[in-house]
Amino acid sequence: MSADNRRVWVVDDDRSVRFVLATALRDAGYEVDGFENAASALAALRVRGAPDLLFTDVRMPGEDGLKLLDRLKTAHPHLPVIVMSAYTDVASTASAFRGGAHEFLSKPFDLDDAVALAARALPASAIAAPAADPEPAPETVAGAPELIGDTPAMRALFRAIGRLAQAPLSVLITGETGTGKELVAHALHRESPRSTGPFVALNTAAIPAELLESELFGHEAGAFTGAQKRHVGRFEQANGGTLFLDEIGDMPASLQTRLLRVLAEGEFFRVGGRELIRVDVRVIAATHQDLETLVQQGRFRADLLHRLNVVRLQLPPLRERRGDIPLLADTFLHRAARKLGAGGKRFDAGATAALQAMDWPGNVRELQNLCWRLAALAPGETITVDDLDEVQAPASGVVPAASAASVPPAEWDRQLGKWALDCLQAGARDLHAEARDRFDQALLNAALQHTGGRRVEAAALLGVGRNTVTRKLGPGRKRR
Repeated sequence: MSADNRRVWVVDDDRSVRFVLATALRDAGYEVDGFENAASALAALRVRGAPDLLFTDVRMPGEDGLKLLDRLKTAHPHLPVIVMSAYTDVASTASAFRGGAHEFLSKPFDLDDAVALAARALPASAIAAPAADPEPAPETVAGAPELIGDTPAMRALFRAIGRLAQAPLSVLITGETGTGKELVAHALHRESPRSTGPFVALNTAAIPAELLESELFGHEAGAFTGAQKRHVGRFEQANGGTLFLDEIGDMPASLQTRLLRVLAEGEFFRVGGRELIRVDVRVIAATHQDLETLVQQGRFRADLLHRLNVVRLQLPPLRERRGDIPLLADTFLHRAARKLGAGGKRFDAGATAALQAMDWPGNVRELQNLCWRLAALAPGETITVDDLDEVQAPASGVVPAASAASVPPAEWDRQLGKWALDCLQAGARDLHAEARDRFDQALLNAALQHTGGRRVEAAALLGVGRNTVTRKLGPGRKRR
């Protein structure tokens, strides 16, 4: 019986502890529910029956964890209970073990230790043998995927989300395209007291500037040509919940002023309206741009930045958390294969190593898209390095600003033009073929130098297949 069939409950009044521990257990394949006190856990117990394992804190409002342990052991004597506490003294541990606790976990604890403890605490039949297929990442009730990761950077992010979710503060999420900024916004909403309210998302870069004001604040009938009836904007839709404004750096200056007023006063007028609308909305904004630079350039209001940037969460690019790539890749591949009805697919060790070696300019989204292509196009159940070569899409075109600026395009073009003119004046023929060959050779040599001779990674960075690299380099170059 695999871990994903086992139900684990976490009872702790500290929301951040519940969130971080539940996330680690879900990543390990367990079905996890969290409760903030003993009363809510006991109520769920009466309705849903006992879980397979329960973690409980000791000191909580109302009945403490030791009283909860006593009740659980009376009704379900075989239920393993792990007691957690920051107060690791003789009295606490002795009371826990006298009450029948399976183990005592001292806070703060290592998440790996907690997950390993869960596996040991479950009955022998519940300890999972290697699963036939990697299990997908857990999903929310609404179907939105959870954040996935176990590297130190992601653990720090999970802890920050757990702490910030409870606080009614504006949050600015920054990070490169494809790092999962909207997933973080969903998690902040889902773990907050506003979780029963709406979560409304708007990509400000995807809406034409002339329509964005109406999308945000709504409009009255007749406010402009084509406005035949009242339209309720995103702020009203998100009342009592969370509004996620993605790519906030692209918001026009005129709307930045209106947004600032709403954030400060919680009120606004619809376009063409005279009724003052009051809302209770938590705003979470996100951007891949450097807003401080935009402020210096006069393209973003400094006071709006200060209002949005009460707390900032910086998401790491995938290349800085390569240890998460195998888990992400297995999850995405399994999920895609299941959706496409493609049967069980898995990466072999070579393919996994190749994925970890790539730089992923498109981050998690690029990896996810690759896994969908592999699920659809790879012929076998085991994905190899050759399969990666066959389905590699052209590079996303995301070039770090520093790299792009290091060689001015105009200077490169002038040098190329001068070379071509000199060749033509010297009577050269078939110049296009020669230029193309030299261009390809220079590009491939640079990519191989960058990757230390690893052809798969070089091909991925250039957006070509490994066979193309091999053909253009010729047989004399050592394969890697």
